[in-house]
Amino acid sequence: MFGGISLLARIHSFGLSGLNSFPVVVEVDVSNGIPAYETVGLPDAAVRESRERVRAAIKNSGFEFPMSRITVSLAPADLRKEGSLYDLPIAVGILAATGQVNAVGETVFLGELALDGTVRPVAGIMPMVIGAYANGAQKIALSAQNAAEAAYVEGITVLPLTTLVEAVSYLRGEALTPQPKHVWSASEVKYSSDFSQIRGQQGAKRAAEIAVAGGHNLMLIGTPGSGKTMLARSVPSILPELTFAEALEITKIHSVTGALRGTEGIVAERPFRAPHHNASTAALVGGGAKALPGEISLAHYGVLFLDEFPEFKKETLEALRQPLEDGTVTITRATSRSTYPADFMLIAAMNPCPCGNYGSRKALCRCTNAQIKQYRNRISSPMLDRIDLHVEMTEVGYEEISQKAPGENSAAIRLRVNAARNMQRERYKNEGILFNAQMTSALLEKYCALDQKGSAVLQKAFAALNLSARAYSRILKVARTIADLEESENVTSGHLAEAIQYRSLDSKYWGT
Repeated sequence: MFGGISLLARIHSFGLSGLNSFPVVVEVDVSNGIPAYETVGLPDAAVRESRERVRAAIKNSGFEFPMSRITVSLAPADLRKEGSLYDLPIAVGILAATGQVNAVGETVFLGELALDGTVRPVAGIMPMVIGAYANGAQKIALSAQNAAEAAYVEGITVLPLTTLVEAVSYLRGEALTPQPKHVWSASEVKYSSDFSQIRGQQGAKRAAEIAVAGGHNLMLIGTPGSGKTMLARSVPSILPELTFAEALEITKIHSVTGALRGTEGIVAERPFRAPHHNASTAALVGGGAKALPGEISLAHYGVLFLDEFPEFKKETLEALRQPLEDGTVTITRATSRSTYPADFMLIAAMNPCPCGNYGSRKALCRCTNAQIKQYRNRISSPMLDRIDLHVEMTEVGYEEISQKAPGENSAAIRLRVNAARNMQRERYKNEGILFNAQMTSALLEKYCALDQKGSAVLQKAFAALNLSARAYSRILKVARTIADLEESENVTSGHLAEAIQYRSLDSKYWGT
């Protein structure tokens, strides 16, 4: 035993359940008896294995590991503790309990330890630092590789550590240089795809502008090579710039999954996620043993692009219906229940038939009518109901491809999108929504009232195109967005006529 030993040490740390953090007190008791090491408090395998990492890190950092009975308790005991982030607080607790460092105080410790005592980064730092500040913490010590991310949280001092030796020096009274605070600014993001690079496809580009302006979902139907993917990849370039609150929320999600890369520490551009069509439901919606967020949450405040839409498993597509409606997804497991935000713009792309050549001017379609119908019916009516605009794209001709004059760039389109969204923000400031796509039936009656001419146009369209009742509200919402892009207070028959054409494929492709 050590001279002047303190048998009990308490170290402050934090845990994570979904995006919600909770305070954890790491209690370390060192007592006489047969040498043993026990961890209690619902630890997972990574936490239980920390004893070997902690033992090696303490010895290899030049400190003494006690040959005594060590009990590590992670309180509260009824919440499961996951991950390697408790290595550092446990090591500090053992050193404090054996008198090798001074009293720890209220500093929060987070970090994984390498065998040589290096402090490694951990996932989920942003929500834990926010939780630490909300719980009154003033200082937090963590890996230097996590410090840039943590430094965006105001009101808490971030102490970057590279080794356990530095942590001990700090606890012995030596000063650590805090991580400088980062001041958020909406940086100019350089997008790889711009609308000026898209040749032709004026109708599809117009539909994308409307979809972004009103927060609508978009379906692109066209033959291979018609530009569906390029158009989808260009959409983030016309989305409004990120606000700090949005960037912080996106960063929290990416932090939990360990997807953050680089030294900036915060997500600076709207996400664009394009999972392959063989992705599982858990990969798309979220899940797994730890109930981690999936692609729809990683696309929060950005774009989720699902190419080859009918090729996704039916149960996977159906799992998107509720998140599209609610903007959140709840993942339930036997030991946990996590809710993640999932407010994304869906862009779905598909071929008109299995071979892709139906309606092509360059290739012959080899599919039978039965095959085409079966292919299109893989997308259910409730799923289609959540996609406001359907656009047909055809191959671009040589004359359009060879044009040397660039088209309208994304910056110019974004100006119109921002103006339309500002109108909606002002209109709905007391309604609890942000975009036209979020309007309820009551709000449709309030903000999309039609005159006699508009009602007549809509009535004729329903009869001529054999539209279903579900198309009614979608047409009105899109018409409201078109009116906003023209800075019009009222929805006119002209706005309705344009909105109707984005539902005209219902009867052509799905017979509704």
